[in-house]
Amino acid sequence: MSVILEKVRSLLEKYPLCDSCLGRQFGGLARGVTNKERGASLKLVLTMLAHLELKKGSPSGAETLKVLGENVGYPPAANLLSRTGKGGCYICGGLMERLGEYAETVVKSLEGYDYRSFLIGVRVSGELAEREDAVKSEFGVEFGESLKMEVSREIGKQVSKITGKAVEFSKPDVVVTVEFPGPGIEVKPMPLFIFGRYRKLARGIPQSKWDCVHCRGKGCEICHWTGKIYPTSVEEIVTAPILRLIGGKCTKFHGAGREDVDAIMGGNGRPFVVEVKEPKFREPDLAALENEINRTGEGKVEVTSLRISDRKTVRKLKEGAKVAEKTYRAVVELDCEKSEEELQSLEKSFNGCVINQLTPNRVLHRRADRLRLKKVHEMRVTKIDQRHLELIVRCQGGLYVKELISGDGGRTVPSVSEKLGCGARCTELDVIAVNEGV
Repeated sequence: MSVILEKVRSLLEKYPLCDSCLGRQFGGLARGVTNKERGASLKLVLTMLAHLELKKGSPSGAETLKVLGENVGYPPAANLLSRTGKGGCYICGGLMERLGEYAETVVKSLEGYDYRSFLIGVRVSGELAEREDAVKSEFGVEFGESLKMEVSREIGKQVSKITGKAVEFSKPDVVVTVEFPGPGIEVKPMPLFIFGRYRKLARGIPQSKWDCVHCRGKGCEICHWTGKIYPTSVEEIVTAPILRLIGGKCTKFHGAGREDVDAIMGGNGRPFVVEVKEPKFREPDLAALENEINRTGEGKVEVTSLRISDRKTVRKLKEGAKVAEKTYRAVVELDCEKSEEELQSLEKSFNGCVINQLTPNRVLHRRADRLRLKKVHEMRVTKIDQRHLELIVRCQGGLYVKELISGDGGRTVPSVSEKLGCGARCTELDVIAVNEGV
């Protein structure tokens, strides 16, 4: 008898194992068969060899048949001994024969979810894992695989057969975690990402919801029980219809930078990605969704270019916001009058200029105080009247334009105020182009 069959006999003599649990101990040997088939083959070969020994009159044949028939409950061996076998796999207790039931439960739990691919995860109870580990350790099992791996694979095969959906290991639409023996089932759809661009056409709207600083979002007299400083935000206007039409647990808004609350965001719009956590539907009608957002935006916020995206785009947005080119329109109020020659000199001095900018005083409460080097690619200056200018500033992302104008008490150098030698303030700011390359 071969070394493998000797080990099989020793295993079964001490522990009654079902076909799957036996085959799994040798899962690293032979390809293209299941552990159940592998285990059944080992039992059959062992029974045939034992029967041969029995025919030769060797007592070892009867002993092996006893192990298979009485201890394991293997029908062919039990029949040869003219007795019924005792049941019950030592490791799984017969659970491996019920994987079809688990698959049906998984399929039922996925009803109502839109998905094209899935992955089965398994949490094996400590008791089952300890029994299998003890058997492997005692008999020096070298080529086995884990119970968790086999259960995951076999349930996945059956779910795929029932639903027609594919098992996907790298980027599944939904992950189902099965407790083994259970009965828990946990369904976790992977996030859905929707890219687009937004234009903010009204002032006084922040990009994100601002919780009231007094009640921290709970609601109080100061915020009129809304829990918010501002009535609405770009995030709320955009994400509410998405969550309503797609379903899901919640959303997260990722913007390519942000404009000030009092600034207009026009032009080609600012790129954003909405991350929908645990969505019910994965293939929404994007044209209908875009129309619904624009309808509920009531002319304050509108979106364009919606498309299904991914997490890589979110990373690109965050990284690109720091360096990408942006164009601003600013109305500037001066403390003194300046000549046309002085304004022409101002325009030329900023073209291609590198700005040394410390974190502005107005955001120091929420941003680290550090020096930023940002480039102004081009500045165009138009005189509105004796004390007012219009600036068109094309610059590197991350430049604080209001402080570029005022100087922020010397924290931004050079500045419009410094170059003109008089006080200068931004009274109106619009973003007219954001070029993120996504």
